[in-house]
Amino acid sequence: MISHLEIEFKTLIDEKTYNNLLKEFNLLDKTFVQTNYYFDTKNYDLMDKKTVLRIRKKDQYKLTKKEKNELGNQETSIYLTDEEANKMLKNGFDANIISEDCYVNLVTSLKTTRTKTNYKNGIIFFDKSEYNGITDYEIEYEALDYEEGKKDFIEFLKLHNILEKTPVSKSKRAFNSLKK
Repeated sequence: MISHLEIEFKTLIDEKTYNNLLKEFNLLDKTFVQTNYYFDTKNYDLMDKKTVLRIRKKDQYKLTKKEKNELGNQETSIYLTDEEANKMLKNGFDANIISEDCYVNLVTSLKTTRTKTNYKNGIIFFDKSEYNGITDYEIEYEALDYEEGKKDFIEFLKLHNILEKTPVSKSKRAFNSLKK
């Protein structure tokens, strides 16, 4: 298992701002697609305790547990073979494999067209996400230091006349869309 602290800042943006940022940073032809498959118990026990289990398909499959803490998300990950991932997607799985005492099933998925570039002392991502008939756009900034990252992110937003909105994670947006 691989574990690390993810410090990220994010805000939703509109499609026009997204497209303008891709042009400004010369990233129009540098996008890639990743799909997140989100899992939980029948009673959403993991979501209730601010824990997310996902399998991400990018170059290969990776199972990740994200646990919220005061500075960001503690991420624990395991790489999966295609066979393992496909079995888990179809049948669910015992989450003890990643230190959660429960059985989980696939709840929803979210496809992201993403691009990234270095910015200050971190990496900035521009995302177009599609899930359950909804499309939205987002900026994420990953930093190594919380205070410095927050300052750089706010500076970026001001520089581009972007209003910071209360962040809602991709997983939460995808789960919430099921309630509509």
